[in-house]
Amino acid sequence: MVNIFNKKIVTWDFFKVISILFLVEFVRGAFLITFLPLYAADVLGFSVSVVGVAVTAHYFADTAVKSIFGYLLDRFPFRFIVQVGLFLSFLGLLFIPYIHQSWLLIIASTVFGIGISPVWIVCLSKVNEDNRAAQMGFLYTFWLVGLGLGPVVLNFFMDKSYRLSLWILIGLWAIGWLLSLGIRNDKVEKVTMVPVKKQMKMFLERLKTMRTLLPGMVLQTTAAGMLVPILPTFAASHLGLTHSQYSYILIVGGVCAVIGLVPMGRLSDAWGWKWFLVIGFGMLAFGLFFLTFQFALYSIFILAGVLGLSYSAVLPAWNALLSHHIPQGQEGLGWGIFSSVEGIGVIIGPVLGGWIADRFSESLTVQLSALFLGGIALFYCFLPLSLLQRKEI
Repeated sequence: MVNIFNKKIVTWDFFKVISILFLVEFVRGAFLITFLPLYAADVLGFSVSVVGVAVTAHYFADTAVKSIFGYLLDRFPFRFIVQVGLFLSFLGLLFIPYIHQSWLLIIASTVFGIGISPVWIVCLSKVNEDNRAAQMGFLYTFWLVGLGLGPVVLNFFMDKSYRLSLWILIGLWAIGWLLSLGIRNDKVEKVTMVPVKKQMKMFLERLKTMRTLLPGMVLQTTAAGMLVPILPTFAASHLGLTHSQYSYILIVGGVCAVIGLVPMGRLSDAWGWKWFLVIGFGMLAFGLFFLTFQFALYSIFILAGVLGLSYSAVLPAWNALLSHHIPQGQEGLGWGIFSSVEGIGVIIGPVLGGWIADRFSESLTVQLSALFLGGIALFYCFLPLSLLQRKEI
């Protein structure tokens, strides 16, 4: 770590903000993926549809306030804006024990989603152009590890007490707020404003050239979003897993994904990313579909490993495909479009998954998620490679 700091790859200021990001994503992942679905069903007696709406409201709030916080960060110090955002989210968590009506749960989840945006904006603004690749690697590593580790760790406490689990999340969020006191009190550098009309024209032109990516972008985030409100209850009611066993399943899937990322990335670079997308999405669909059948515990562990390795095949290939469609000099616009389009699935998925689970069954939700992923695999399997190439405007 000392050598890294000396080379200015990870400065102390940058390390502080990505540490805050780690805690924020740890709590967010633990709350949305583990705590909220189980607490809402077991303690509050709410339907899965309510959970789906609450998750969607959280992500919608996070997305909607990004531009507002961006505007404020141009005019006020980083430290002040991050602290305000984290405090608002803190109030959302503190309100959870006092909720007895579904609409209050949705409001609390929405308020909790508000304060996360400024942390991300500040983290991105701290990235040094001279070490952009290395620092972005650290940034996304802290984000992924926090988001994945949160649900795993919290499940071990969920077996003991819901109240204890919630206070652990509140305590970790408070630690993140305290760390924000150490953020360097600077501002975002002024940028040249592009007229709204020109921005819309550029947006539509770039969106037209990316049309072959749209099915995969929307369907995969929709498929993933459908699973968020139902996975913990599906694991408990359908698979018969305890919270701790569910954590071990998540650990197996996560470890397989991490182990497979580097070799899968190298192989997709060498052999071409198209077939890694086809096989990866196909195996994700296969693993999810067969998860709806009641197998022995060891079989569930095997399927978790298959899902993890499949994800490791998809992620590098998918990122390579997206980056291939980012024109030089328009990186901000390109990634902004991708985030906006993928956000459609993030907003739709939880509501759709919760509604299907309430109206039919949780197993059907998982099967339809698998169907969407299988559809992506077939789409890219039969789509000519020439149609996936970037077309310059």
